[in-house]
Amino acid sequence: QVQLVESGGGLVQTGGSLRLSCAASGRTFSRHTMGWFRQAPGKEREFVAAISQSDGSDGSTDYADSVKGRFTISRDNAKNTVYLQMDTLKPEDTAVYYCAARTGLLTARFYLYTYWGQGTQVTVSS
Repeated sequence: QVQLVESGGGLVQTGGSLRLSCAASGRTFSRHTMGWFRQAPGKEREFVAAISQSDGSDGSTDYADSVKGRFTISRDNAKNTVYLQMDTLKPEDTAVYYCAARTGLLTARFYLYTYWGQGTQVTVSS
């Protein structure tokens, strides 16, 4: 069982930055692929970024086309935490951001993730 708690959301102006954190419980964090997803009002949940499981080395990463070059996902296995650095934010980035975990390979498919956090709101004003 893995519990995930997101933090770091808030209100920011267009062009600003935020860093989201997701703290995970348990001893097997390094064996989990971690993902970030988001859901805006009236829209489906969509993939943002993911980082593969890793045991000492940096994990492989994947990004949605809409955030490539602006967002960076990283993980700190010693702290059981995954981060999402969001730069050059746009109003269309406004959404609730969710952290998710799975024991399988890196994937953008939200339905393949087993564990989910409660979400953190990110609002980008124009």
